[in-house]
Amino acid sequence: MSVKVRQRKGRWWLYIDHKGRRKAKCVGTDKRAAQDAAKQIEAKLALGDCGVIAERERRPFDVYYRAWLNAYVSTHCKLSTLAAYETAGRVHFAPAFGGKEINAITRDDVKALVAAMHAKGLTRNSIKANLAPLSEMFNHAIEDGHLGSNPAARILKRSRMDAGVAREADFLTREELGLLLDACLNHYPRFYPFVLTLARTGIRLGEALALEWEDIDFSSRFAEVRRSLVDGRVTTPKSGKTRRVDLSRQLTETLRAFHVEQRKAALRLGEPAPKRLFPGLDPDNFRNREWRRMLVRAGLRYVTPHCLRHTYASLLIAQGESPAYVKEQMGHYSIRVTVDTYGHLVPGGNRAAVDRLDDVPGATIRNPAATP
Repeated sequence: MSVKVRQRKGRWWLYIDHKGRRKAKCVGTDKRAAQDAAKQIEAKLALGDCGVIAERERRPFDVYYRAWLNAYVSTHCKLSTLAAYETAGRVHFAPAFGGKEINAITRDDVKALVAAMHAKGLTRNSIKANLAPLSEMFNHAIEDGHLGSNPAARILKRSRMDAGVAREADFLTREELGLLLDACLNHYPRFYPFVLTLARTGIRLGEALALEWEDIDFSSRFAEVRRSLVDGRVTTPKSGKTRRVDLSRQLTETLRAFHVEQRKAALRLGEPAPKRLFPGLDPDNFRNREWRRMLVRAGLRYVTPHCLRHTYASLLIAQGESPAYVKEQMGHYSIRVTVDTYGHLVPGGNRAAVDRLDDVPGATIRNPAATP
């Protein structure tokens, strides 16, 4: 019989071994309380009370994961995050773990899951995104005292082999964007204000769909991005914060004319003018049908509508705008995201930086071959 006290990641655990039966129990962050609990358990076991090491409560993965989604994710995360986590559970986790006990899942099991996702053709970033809810669930299980370690922690550790292989954001060139906008204007004019809004502001698709006319300031030429429309529900932008996005002259005039026509159409029908800029636009139909048709008409390869966000940022960076300005326009939570994604597009940035080292007062250019 033995009851050992060990610390793991800031918490104290009791490891009980009695007559071939073993059990681990988390008792919190107080070492003295853990030592006292160990003495009490030893005393009970010595008296023949084996209740402390009785059959533990079953926690099958599929039940525990669903309970975690309902209790935590649904109340603390965005609807889009909940949907993504549900999909990951259904598509990847359930086939791999099913009703297996959560404390019986090993790192080898998670590595096998990663290998299976890789075999399906998922990129490293996609695999990493899918593992995020799994690792988070295990962290919550540790905090609740059900596990001693996270089998999904640091499974995708970066190595030197990973350097330089990250997939860069796909975007259109200025010429390609011009072809797309021309095709949209001439052949799909009812979508032109929407596509131009995406191309000239870099806002996300859901943010554009949630824009209301009261968010637009035509005189100062900016839009307040206050909300996003996801699966028909209004939520906050991805960053959780409102931001102002500058409007180009072309976009401002296009939206002004669009607003007038929208109000005239409502007046003819005897209906109130719509609050939103694009109230009747179905995002799924736009992605799967209209967008594809525009690309074919423009003679362009297939890219997602989200590519317009990358295109907007890349064109600003390429023409020499500050990454700090691009960060604010895009709504990135950190400038590191902006620089990591688009920094390689800064024109001549490295050369300009080293050239400025030459601008030292009093410094002169000397031929190293000349005799002093």
